[in-house]
Amino acid sequence: MKTTKIIGAIIITMLLTGRLLAQDGEKTQQLVVPLSQPGKAFKLDVGLLNGSITVTAYEGKDIIIDVQAGEGRRGHGGEDRVNGMKRLSSNSTSIQADESNNQVNVHGDANKKADLIIKVPQSEVNLRLHTVNDGNINVSNVSGELEISNVNGYIKLSNISGSVVANTVNGKVEVTFKTIDPKAPMAFSTLNGNVDVTFPAGLKADVKLKSDRGDIYTDFDVVTEQHKPNVTRNSSSGMVSLKIEDWVYGKIDGGGPEIMMKNMNGNIYIRKSK
Repeated sequence: MKTTKIIGAIIITMLLTGRLLAQDGEKTQQLVVPLSQPGKAFKLDVGLLNGSITVTAYEGKDIIIDVQAGEGRRGHGGEDRVNGMKRLSSNSTSIQADESNNQVNVHGDANKKADLIIKVPQSEVNLRLHTVNDGNINVSNVSGELEISNVNGYIKLSNISGSVVANTVNGKVEVTFKTIDPKAPMAFSTLNGNVDVTFPAGLKADVKLKSDRGDIYTDFDVVTEQHKPNVTRNSSSGMVSLKIEDWVYGKIDGGGPEIMMKNMNGNIYIRKSK
């Protein structure tokens, strides 16, 4: 039985990739990925090097991926004009998707930009999304465990039920929860941008907060705790350097799982839903 499922996943990958290439020239291309066990919890892992990812829940049983291709990276001789000749570009791309036992993996061509708009069933999902360049990540109306990573773009998660770990480098992190997993720790961080998270009014949590060049705001009642700064000593050539990391620790409504928020350039907002 296990062998059959693995072979099925390989066949699905070939069919989906073929379907995408056969539709080259259209502005938007679509992949439909059936789940082995519709209606049950599933996992979705999406990884891109170049492009945006948008995920939203809908009342259906398949995972539907709309692909909008963009120009790929230019190599040597990639100028618009060379010796009076004009460069011609193809907007084709290749997206591979495989499914096995309700686990779906989606990956894009490293040399091509592709923006993905993905519709997922409303079942519980373990969602992992990752992109690096030329793209943002947007997720809405999804329930489950979310792990979101970006580098050069923002992360925006709306009407989420469950738990989130979200990290980017250049961009804001904005999250709005409908409900949360009361037992799950969470983390939100960026280097350049605000961290702005709205929680349900009944939040119980231990918070660990740090903004190097910004301020921290909240409309929750937070009981802060005193902690000694974390001091790191490095010795080299007879000299000692000290690195002091000072976090703000506190409890909301008596405490609970840890929620960590961190950035360097920007503010942190911990909001209570109205």
